Amino acid sequence: MTIDQLQTNEELRRHEFPVVRSKIFLAHSAASPLPRRVAAALNQFAAQCSEDSQDAPFPESRFRQTRQLAARLIGAQAEEIAFVGPTSLALSIAAAGLPLRKGDNILIYFDDYPSNVYPWTALAEKGVQVRLLNVRELGKIRPVDVMGQVDEQTRLVALSTSHFLAGFRPDLDAIGAYLRGRNILFGVDAIQTLGAFPISVKHLDFLAAGAHKWLLGPCGAGIFYVRRALQETLVPKIYGWHNVRSPGFVAQEKFAFPPDGRRYETGTANLPGLAGMQAALELLLEAGVENIAAELLRKRAWLVPALQQKGWTVLQADAPPPNAGAIITFCRAGAEPADLAGLHQKLRQAGVEMSLRGDRAGRQYLRISAHFYNTDNELRRALELL
Repeated sequence: MTIDQLQTNEELRRHEFPVVRSKIFLAHSAASPLPRRVAAALNQFAAQCSEDSQDAPFPESRFRQTRQLAARLIGAQAEEIAFVGPTSLALSIAAAGLPLRKGDNILIYFDDYPSNVYPWTALAEKGVQVRLLNVRELGKIRPVDVMGQVDEQTRLVALSTSHFLAGFRPDLDAIGAYLRGRNILFGVDAIQTLGAFPISVKHLDFLAAGAHKWLLGPCGAGIFYVRRALQETLVPKIYGWHNVRSPGFVAQEKFAFPPDGRRYETGTANLPGLAGMQAALELLLEAGVENIAAELLRKRAWLVPALQQKGWTVLQADAPPPNAGAIITFCRAGAEPADLAGLHQKLRQAGVEMSLRGDRAGRQYLRISAHFYNTDNELRRALELL
């Protein structure tokens, strides 16, 4: 299956993505509908579980296959992948396990999504100084902003691969290369780009992403990447039968963790979620993430000016291609929050699913997050209704 085939063969598109039969779904940055293949994998898993043990349909060989798929998606090694979802849990594992002490400082963006804020601000209780990144515009994080706000006591910078509201994608390679040279750890919340844009972990130390947005997978499943060289340092602080050596299910006097990403998988896995996520990974790799990214940027290139022509103000409308994302957020000057809420409801009643979001100042926005299977005709229809 290719993107061109989906865009030109409506029967195929309706088969692969049943949601398009009844609505125009433009809210993948919230929670995506499941493609047919992913739903089929969940159904097949459930059916097999009714005839055998629940873990029988997901043997160790299938774990290995799914780890290899996840690793391929981000350019990692399979042993660097842990199946931890949701994103909040993986980031909390990182925050709890890093050897941060009183007097150390970390740098975060306070207007990031809460999943990538609370695990870090909670470290203040340990005496860690939590620094809040200053930027000129909402979500627009430049390498120079990060470089100017770290020092010799900075141990970690935690950012997102794309701002959930503004849609701006920071230059992770430039930021990561600089931080690696300063011996500062760099971790990211990748949920708003994983499956939509290529991600390289070359300059990252850890990455967390749930499967239920751009990855087109089930809720509760997710990927937690930890660089191999960091795994002995990022010590698990949650323990169970799976991530602590227990031969024959007998507890031992001393803790011994697996020598790879499994050390962060505490107990019984979310097997239905992994079955669905495996199918989603296969689907995205088949379509090609580079192809998906090109299609999303093509859509953005004409959709942003079209919104502006209708009098809407688009956040980060002029972001250059390396920083432009698939999230398009917009508002209208003078509009009351109730106005946009009412419009959002009318769009939903008309079969168009967008997101309604607000910022710290109380301003309300509509957010479009189309995926590669959405058509230009669907987007034009949404514009007409707006």
